Amino acid sequence: MKKLILLLAVVTTFNVTAQTKSELLKHFESYYKEMKGQGDVQGVINAMTHLNVLQPSQQRLDTLAYVYVTEGRNLEALNTIGIDQNATDSDINTEVKAIALKGLNQPKRAVAFYEELFKRNANSYLAYEIADLKTQLQDLAGAKASVDYGLTNVKPEMKRAYYESQQPYEVSLKGALTYMKALIVFNMNQTDNIDQAIALLDEAITMDANFNLAKISKDALLARKAEGTTKE
Repeated sequence: MKKLILLLAVVTTFNVTAQTKSELLKHFESYYKEMKGQGDVQGVINAMTHLNVLQPSQQRLDTLAYVYVTEGRNLEALNTIGIDQNATDSDINTEVKAIALKGLNQPKRAVAFYEELFKRNANSYLAYEIADLKTQLQDLAGAKASVDYGLTNVKPEMKRAYYESQQPYEVSLKGALTYMKALIVFNMNQTDNIDQAIALLDEAITMDANFNLAKISKDALLARKAEGTTKE
C-alpha cells in the first residue's frame, strides 16, 4: 500500500511539473510575441532566454545570439554560442560569429567565419567584408582577389552603409568595393601606387557623391603626395 501511495505521489508530482512547464512555455511564447510586436529588444532577449532554459534549442540560441549582435552586444552574442567553428553550424550561427569577432577587433578569427559563409553562398557583400579583414591582416593578394570577385559579381541595387560620420549613409556596393580596391592598391606600394589609388577613389566618389569616407581618404593621399613633392 505504501509503495502504491508513493508511486501515485511521484506520478502526481510529475504531472504537475509537466503542466507547470507547459504553462510556462505558453506564457513566455506569448510574452516573446508581445515584446517582438512592441519592438522591445530586451524583452525579446529575456523571453528567449527563459524559453531556452525551459526547452533548450540550438536554433533558439542562434537566434538569441543574432539579436545580441544586431544590438552591438558582441561579447554577449559569443558567450551565447561560443567561438568554435563547426561544419554543422547554421548560417545564422556562423554569421553571428563573423560579425561579433569583427566588432571585437579580431580580424584573424572573423575572416575564417566570413570565408565559411562565402563558401556556402558567395556574393559581393561577403567579398567586401573578406577584403576589408584581409587588408587589416596585410594579406593584400587575398584582399585583391576578394575585391575582384566582388566587382565582377556586384549588382546595381546592392548598397553598403557607413557610420564614420555623425549621419550614417549608404553608397553603392560597387563604389564601396572600388574604395576598398584603392586602399589595397595603395598598401601594395605606398609610393608608386599613390596616383592609382587616388584615381580609384575619384571613381568611387563619382559613383556616390556622398561617399564621405572616400573623400577623407582621397584628401589624406593628396596631402601625403604634396608632402612627398615638397620634400623632393
